[in-house]
Amino acid sequence: MPRSPLPFAIVLIAALLGASATGSAHAARRAAPAIKPPANIAKAHKIVFCSDVTYPPEEFYRGSTPVGSDIDIGSAVARLMGVKAEFANTGFDGIIPALLSRKCDAIISGMNDTPTRRKQVLFVDYLRVGQSLMVQKGNPKHVKGLASLSGLTVSVEVGTTNAGFLQTASKRLAAVGKKAITIVTFPKDTDAANALKTGKVDAYFGDSPVVAYYIKTDPSFAFAGQPINPIPVGIALRKDEGALAADLRRAIRTTYKNGTMHRILGRWNMVAFAMRRR
Repeated sequence: MPRSPLPFAIVLIAALLGASATGSAHAARRAAPAIKPPANIAKAHKIVFCSDVTYPPEEFYRGSTPVGSDIDIGSAVARLMGVKAEFANTGFDGIIPALLSRKCDAIISGMNDTPTRRKQVLFVDYLRVGQSLMVQKGNPKHVKGLASLSGLTVSVEVGTTNAGFLQTASKRLAAVGKKAITIVTFPKDTDAANALKTGKVDAYFGDSPVVAYYIKTDPSFAFAGQPINPIPVGIALRKDEGALAADLRRAIRTTYKNGTMHRILGRWNMVAFAMRRR
């Protein structure tokens, strides 16, 4: 009597199931995030960043898609935590209130880490960026630095460190008997730059990589003087998010160590603004 094929079939099925289970276990191990995020982010499968998507090359829209160095950095950090990055476009003057009211998990928006802001939020620094003046090509007003802005009109984005720095510089000029700076603020940084292009202001003041981007993409613009006041740029979080801050700090260190950060900064011509000694 021939041997029944049934036992062989059972063994084959069991072997296939075992192989499938082993393969699934291996896949699960491969899919495990490099950094385990806090439970709320892991459960949502995403981290939501508030970003003012009007600040090229750090964040801006290409069509309807947000792009830029911060978008790439936020996405790289999210991947290390095994989740997706989502970016909520938020006006910069209301971006910290949006974070504090839990409309996002963190801010990544070219935000300078300053003592005043640290009273409200935690920071995980990832760049060090100076500020620069931009003028029309040919520099018709002969702008050389902050002191030369006396009596001139300068555009800047509202709510930024740049705006505060200009206000301080203007007060110092007035204190020594010179004309103050007329500061014109705009809700979008791109509008502040356009005010210079259309001759509504004499100069524009912003972060150095942003000024470099505007000049590269529009030959009617030029630098005026040297970059000033280098300040760390950080991801901002609520003060009760210490665990997330630790995860993000580890993620930023990882992007520096594995070369991801320098590849991103190279893509956006921002390598000069990398943090040192990471």
